[in-house]
Amino acid sequence: MSVLTREEAQIRARLIEVHRYTIDLDLTRGDEHFGSTTTIRFQAREAGADTFVELNPAALHRAVLDGQDLALDPAGVIADGRLPLTGLAEGEHELRVETDMAYSHTGEGMHRFTDPADGETYLYTMCCMADAPRVFAAFDQPDLKAVFDVRVTAPPRWTVLGNGIATRDGDPTGGRWTLASTPPISTYLVALAAGPYHSVHTEHAGLPFGLHVRRSLAPHLEADADELFAITRRCFDRYHEIFDEPYPFDSYDQAFVPEFNSGAMENPGLVTFRDEFVFRSAVTDAERQTRAMVIAHEMAHMWFGDLVTMRWWDDIWLNESFAEYMGFQILTEATRYTDTWADFGVRRKSWGYDADQRPSTHPVAPAPESVPDTAAARLNFDGISYAKGASALRQLVTWLGEKDFLAGINEHFARHRFGNATLADFLDSLARSSDRDVHAWADAWLRTTGVDTLTPAVTPHGDRWSAEIRHDGGGHDGPRPAPRRPHRLAIGLYDHAPAAPHQLVPRDRVEIELDGTDATAHLSFSGPRPDLLLLNDGDLTYAKVRLDPGSWKAAVRALSGLPDAVSRATLWNAARDMVRDGDLPAADYLDAVRAHLPHETDIAIVQGVLAFARFQIADRYLPDGRRPAALNTIAATCRDLLRRTEDGSGQGLRLSAVRVHIASATVPAELSDWLDGDTVPGGPALDPELRWQILGRLAVLGAAGPADIDAELARDSSATGQEGAARCRAALPGPDAKQAAWDALFGETAARAPLSNYLVTATATGFWQPEHHDVLTGYVPRYFTDAAATAARRGPAIADAIARSGFPTTVDATTLRLGEECLAAPDLLPALRRRLEDQLDDLRRALLVREKQGE
Repeated sequence: MSVLTREEAQIRARLIEVHRYTIDLDLTRGDEHFGSTTTIRFQAREAGADTFVELNPAALHRAVLDGQDLALDPAGVIADGRLPLTGLAEGEHELRVETDMAYSHTGEGMHRFTDPADGETYLYTMCCMADAPRVFAAFDQPDLKAVFDVRVTAPPRWTVLGNGIATRDGDPTGGRWTLASTPPISTYLVALAAGPYHSVHTEHAGLPFGLHVRRSLAPHLEADADELFAITRRCFDRYHEIFDEPYPFDSYDQAFVPEFNSGAMENPGLVTFRDEFVFRSAVTDAERQTRAMVIAHEMAHMWFGDLVTMRWWDDIWLNESFAEYMGFQILTEATRYTDTWADFGVRRKSWGYDADQRPSTHPVAPAPESVPDTAAARLNFDGISYAKGASALRQLVTWLGEKDFLAGINEHFARHRFGNATLADFLDSLARSSDRDVHAWADAWLRTTGVDTLTPAVTPHGDRWSAEIRHDGGGHDGPRPAPRRPHRLAIGLYDHAPAAPHQLVPRDRVEIELDGTDATAHLSFSGPRPDLLLLNDGDLTYAKVRLDPGSWKAAVRALSGLPDAVSRATLWNAARDMVRDGDLPAADYLDAVRAHLPHETDIAIVQGVLAFARFQIADRYLPDGRRPAALNTIAATCRDLLRRTEDGSGQGLRLSAVRVHIASATVPAELSDWLDGDTVPGGPALDPELRWQILGRLAVLGAAGPADIDAELARDSSATGQEGAARCRAALPGPDAKQAAWDALFGETAARAPLSNYLVTATATGFWQPEHHDVLTGYVPRYFTDAAATAARRGPAIADAIARSGFPTTVDATTLRLGEECLAAPDLLPALRRRLEDQLDDLRRALLVREKQGE
């Protein structure tokens, strides 16, 4: 695959202007390849210009420039994925490229999937970031926008979807399709989906809206279609209320596609989602809210990213930070999901905090030279560009005011519609709408790294009290570390309710500004000190907060009694950060979980806190010998949640509790009874997902075997069932099962019949289990050599999967040493290197936490 450098992109953008692509795809050439013929009309601005077009064909048949055949390798191979165009005359040119392209099974380029439930085949494209040349020949960089005309030949029974409205040519049962011309868009946004998709259609605001999914999931889409369309309409209408620029494309299709690597992709007119968002089993309301947020997020991209696009990949945040912020904000304003910022705080923001404390952190808006090529840019689709960037924008709105913020956005859209823009352009638009120094704010917030920490000290003075807030900067070593950022935040003052001491009632909320120049801020108040002083109440800024001893005592007593979910999320995040920093014993966090989570009413908080307790504290931060007791504490908490909701109330809480109870079981008998009885006493009936979760845990505990997995797969032969079976087989404790799983991931089996991206993730997730460390010891050194070879062979998507889901769960110095030795190799695939760096930093932190706890 060709890696494009920023310098090459700048040179090419100066040399040429691209007008139009005409793409003809033939999807009837068999299971391995498809035909792709691309005609590009472009202009050379200088006589004698040399440039290139990217493509990654299985076979290059012909390339014709201005009617003249270009000399090609007889085998149809091109070097480094580039076709040279040399000595171009100044003026207009036409390039025609005829190729066969290979289908992908990794979610990159043109992905091909055959549904095991019915044997039907489905295709979809993923061109972001640099995979468009796996589908068509392209000048593949975001600032060479063009109009796209696409025609497709497909099997007659198939439906074809794309960026523009798709219509059949002539015979309504034929296989020839034409897609309406697009406005100017970037190559990474070109999209196609084809197959016997089941579709549901409606119309809104004069535009066709569609939902699409593979046929085996049709009943589940039909069940949720009204909800999905309602969310789509409400978000669409709300964006039109706040944006002056109308929706810029001719239709709005949402396709839920199989084996999709991301949550979704903002292709204009055809948003693609992972099809897990079409729920085939019971889900919580928090999970429905997450799906709704993703819908709102992707719709925001129609303006942030599609209408106005970054010039180069250093400004990813202009896409992702804005869509992340707008997704949560619009959902809160326009739908029934009014507590979305609690979910953001406990689930997404912690992603940003964690990423920002690793050596791999980077500014939200990195310097252009820090993103020298597309391989480096790919690494920045992370918790910084999404969660931290959205947090920074929420702070910007708090600091600037929503009216000026929206005025600046609309100015930005008007100045750059269907064009490209940079951070400087955006700041200029904001500056036109506000008298505040937005450039200085951006320098402090967007060009720096690290997390500030705010720590209060409270002192009573008779009938008064004072608070001193210590403001510590969190900048990492780098080009522009920040000692301290300015913050505008609220301080919540709470007291125990006289008649209900386990409840906290608000006394006051005080707004303050920290300008970042002073290490401490001094505040004075009349009256007795509050029982709880909560910094960043309302979670309007991005900073770690600490509690003074008196406030922590109040939180331990009455955390679940705080009236506002966002305030409770802020407190749980503070406790989480203290555990990760070694300032709060992990056992104390579990005590708080045991005391308060059974009384929690917000499902997102329950899910986030239980996940941290189960998969971080129990598996990583506590010494191995204390893990069984921690699992029992977590399971007991889940049983209390089930008892509290046994009257049928709080179904989402019950489902959340059952899932973590399954994952925390240490004795198989209860789970076996559940599986045999097809229900959880006092809990939900067992649907396919819960059955696979139970069977997976039984496999880990040695209480299920291959025959049980085969029987469950016969019961559920869907794609999700195949993944469940792969995960369960890899989770079996026997050495033969582990070797078979390893071969499927890394060995001869993997070379002969490579797993798809989802099956790689499922197998890797099942393989490493803390209960099996004795069996797995020999695989730890093998992991670092085999992962590197597999990543080099299969590319970034698989590299990410084997490092994210397949990293050893052993928390010891040997694993750390082997990983550091692996990183010393100069030729690691960048996607693997970055993920391993993060995993090793998390391992290093876990070892330090254990050391502080006296292991």
